[in-house]
Amino acid sequence: MSKKEELQPELSIGLVGHVDHGKTTLTQALSGKWTDVHSEELKRGITIRLGYADTTFYKDPDKKDPECYTVEKKPKYIPLRKISFIDAPGHETLMATMLSGAAIMDAALLMVSATEECPQPQTKEHLMALEIAGIKNIIIVQNKIDLVEKEKVLENYKEIKEFLKGTIAENAPIIPISAQHNINIDVLIKTIQETFPTPERDTKKDPLFLVARSFDINKPGTIIKNLKGGVLGGAMQTGVLKKGDLVEIKPGIRKEKNKKVVWEPVKTQIESLITGNQEVKEISPGGSAGIQTKLDPSIVKADSLVGNVIGLHGKMPETLEEFTLKQTLLERVVGSKDELVVEPIKLSEILMLNVNSTATVGTVTELKKDHIKLKLKKPVCAFKEDRVTLSRMVGARWRLIGYGEII
Repeated sequence: MSKKEELQPELSIGLVGHVDHGKTTLTQALSGKWTDVHSEELKRGITIRLGYADTTFYKDPDKKDPECYTVEKKPKYIPLRKISFIDAPGHETLMATMLSGAAIMDAALLMVSATEECPQPQTKEHLMALEIAGIKNIIIVQNKIDLVEKEKVLENYKEIKEFLKGTIAENAPIIPISAQHNINIDVLIKTIQETFPTPERDTKKDPLFLVARSFDINKPGTIIKNLKGGVLGGAMQTGVLKKGDLVEIKPGIRKEKNKKVVWEPVKTQIESLITGNQEVKEISPGGSAGIQTKLDPSIVKADSLVGNVIGLHGKMPETLEEFTLKQTLLERVVGSKDELVVEPIKLSEILMLNVNSTATVGTVTELKKDHIKLKLKKPVCAFKEDRVTLSRMVGARWRLIGYGEII
């Protein structure tokens, strides 16, 4: 194995878009991994939790562009770059999960099905979420071209171009593919290589890891002496974490004390680190990673620590049970089939908030011209100037209405 192959993933790419437009199928075509593994996901045929998969892009020196680009591994093939893919749910009821996933994405593939009119509600909502999250590197993937006539594909392409006018992705490449039949996957890989640069990473700052998944990896019936500690999945935002480091997890675990709910930070030691499908001695920003800890597995099961951050004691953001935001509201409610105007935020209104990889709800306790103060149901660990997305309950669904910065 070459030295380049042993490197950690350099880039995290999100797959986003409307439900059933082929995100998970494309993830499998690019990585060989089917990311819907939760029993409810398999039963319903949709992505519910964030899925992760790593892959290496290779180049066949004997083939011409673009056929030379592949994810297939052969002795003579040249490894180019290791990538982490984040498969985000497209269903409207799972927008909070997608917004949390956007916090750990460097770039995105926005999936559009050639079999449906563009844009669909969550196509709009996910593109706006990328814009709010500051993700500028976007490729539009026009999927399912094998299921319709050529004329329909071209008509759909024109709809995509019209939809993208005036958006952050106006000049983004549009790549027609069939993820199911591996059509144009080589062209897509070539476009990713040419369009998505590896960002410069700050490894000198204090380490900060955003938790997007947490789980127990022990099989039922494992004897106590063979139990492995809880695993936390996500991505490094800054700095470096090493095997053996003593770390703190904030806001921590929900507890009740004197009939009052409190959140207690947790301290633990890193047992092992996994990234790029291999165990490593340290992790830095660049791709998704897993941290095995000495935590009791019961603490982390069923994504119970999602939204926490991991770092070194005394060198982490403050835990906030309330904060003030400088708000920016959109003109229209995003994700709704009807073109609804965003009404001003009201005192005592309950909003869904996403900051870093955390989803929580907050009640508006103070309202001024350009800022609002919110009391949070679940505290967040965040810095001043961190960006927060704002969603309002419209009908029976949370809909994206704007964003704010913590002041």
